[in-house]
This record gives sequence, C-alpha cells and structure tokens, in this order.
Amino acid sequence: MIVTKATNTFLPTPTVVRGNSRASIHQAREATRAFTDQLSPAPDPNLADTLVLVVSELVTNAVRHGGGRYTLELTAGPDAVRVAVSDPSPLPPRERTPDLNGGTGGFGWHMIRRLAANVAITPGPGQGKTVHAALLC
Repeated sequence: MIVTKATNTFLPTPTVVRGNSRASIHQAREATRAFTDQLSPAPDPNLADTLVLVVSELVTNAVRHGGGRYTLELTAGPDAVRVAVSDPSPLPPRERTPDLNGGTGGFGWHMIRRLAANVAITPGPGQGKTVHAALLC
C-alpha cells in the first residue's frame, strides 16, 4: 500500500495473477475488480468496467494465441491504471477482421487499442512478450 501525501491517494501494491487455462481468465477478471475496489479515491465505475474488459481481452489473447499461459500485473498511479500481460509467445498481437457470423473472435485487439490511452509491446520475459496498456483516471 502506498499513500501519496500530495494527492491523498491510496495506491494498492501491484497485483500479480498467473494463469494457464481458460478458467483462469475469470480469476484475472476477479483480481482486477478487487484491485480497482482498493483504489482511493474510487475510480469512476466506467473506468473499473473498462479495465476489467481490457484485462479480460488481454489474458484471453494470451491463453488463445500466446502460448496458453500468462502473467498479469496491475499497478496504479495518481493519473493512470496500468496493465501488463506477459506470455511465452514472441509474436505480437495482430489485427484481424472481426468474425461477425462465425463467432471466432477478432474483436479483442481492436477493443484494447481503442479503450486504452496507451498500448505498447515489449520483448520478454525470456522469448515471450509483454503487452502494456494504460487507462487514464
């Protein structure tokens, strides 16, 4: 826990979640909701919902396309909430045309890039990558 005196803001310690299955995606969403519930002042409910959606899409992409496992790290600062999702695949996310009829997806990466104020991809850990997203408070 960190309390900044200048802004009287409570910033929880980073939250880390590891998962390796579709079932763990729910765990990541729950951990994200618990993380936002600890922030003080409380974020706008729309921001909290958007953060849960971004996390859900990032960890789903990691499970489906990034090697089947992920590490999620959530951090907060006075002006932004940050998400980092690492997976073992070195391949960056790619845009594809959303499947409007077959239900095979294609919406996630578009949503992430639209909802986050900043998105970046860095190499590592190991041979994998980390996708970073920031949402402004």
